[in-house]
Amino acid sequence: MKYVQINAFSYGSTGRLMLQRHAHLTDKGVESYVCWARGRETTNEHEYKIGTKADVYTHALYTRVTDRVGFGSKRATVKLIQWLDNLKPDVVHLHVLHGYYINIEILFDWLKKEKCQVIWTLHDCWSFTGHCAHFIRANCSQWKSGCGEEGDCPQLEEYPKTYCRSGYRQNYIDKRRIFTSVPYERMTLVVPSHWLENKVRESFLRKYMVRVEPNEVDASQFKFTQSDFRQKNGIEGTYMVLGVASPWTRQKGLYDFIRLAQDLDEGYSIVMVGITPRQRRRMPGRIHCLQRTNSARELAEIYSAADLFVNPSLEETFSMTVAEAQACGTAVLVRKGTACEEVANPQLCHVAEWSYESLLKCVRQCKELSTKR
Repeated sequence: MKYVQINAFSYGSTGRLMLQRHAHLTDKGVESYVCWARGRETTNEHEYKIGTKADVYTHALYTRVTDRVGFGSKRATVKLIQWLDNLKPDVVHLHVLHGYYINIEILFDWLKKEKCQVIWTLHDCWSFTGHCAHFIRANCSQWKSGCGEEGDCPQLEEYPKTYCRSGYRQNYIDKRRIFTSVPYERMTLVVPSHWLENKVRESFLRKYMVRVEPNEVDASQFKFTQSDFRQKNGIEGTYMVLGVASPWTRQKGLYDFIRLAQDLDEGYSIVMVGITPRQRRRMPGRIHCLQRTNSARELAEIYSAADLFVNPSLEETFSMTVAEAQACGTAVLVRKGTACEEVANPQLCHVAEWSYESLLKCVRQCKELSTKR
């Protein structure tokens, strides 16, 4: 059997999941292949790089002007299809299809005509909206009946950011046509949480079978790992509050962490992993800023060193970082009613309401509880 996975990235949580599955399939004797656009270069014939950096930048610019993410990258997608035609896969497993790298119409035209089985793991909500990847913070439900039918899109300034004020309606119509074109019996949707399952069942993708498969953490990598992280960063004797994201945005809780740095006293140390050099220049000096790491061991060391892992995001469909932190034995703090709460182990989890004040109070309570043990 030939098994192909397609994702925007070779890095981050979705990239790690793709490569983890690739290694597992290969160990079982399956002829496995992986494709991505953004990340490291390929190392063997079972890896395929989609397009170039210039293709990604061109698609991103096209999206800024037209709001048509997923409708650029025609040449790169045609080349991918030619590669797939030569390979003749039995299974095509899709992951993130936004990210400025692939043309969804060309890809799904091919999937519709082929006889391969299609598995599509949804890592966010972009597949059934006219623009956004998440809609909870905006309190928008237009995706249920049709984006643009009841009012303007409230999130055009958010990823994928655009200056076009009218593209989301056509996006919704086209995505509904394209993503429902594969025969029912040949496509299965996989979601990491019941939270996302419920949203899919309210969307135009409802006709497809939906399977809930929580994302697996690599237990051989993410476990309690001793290190000198605290000593190297000069934070011994403090209560270490950790956040990990890639990229850090307002939706991920960037500004919550900045406020925590302002409101927590010197008994706390705040560490953020995934901060870009540009963001670092604007961060408070109290925050220990680290760039994204692709090393699972390094991440495990940082998780293990922390007293509390905080994921303040309201817009998660699973949260691998919460699962990884828990696997390393670290307590986690998430927000109520999100998919993060579903992922969290009750024995290690603390839950805050949606307000920043509730988040701050919970962080302080977690520190008090730790000193009483």
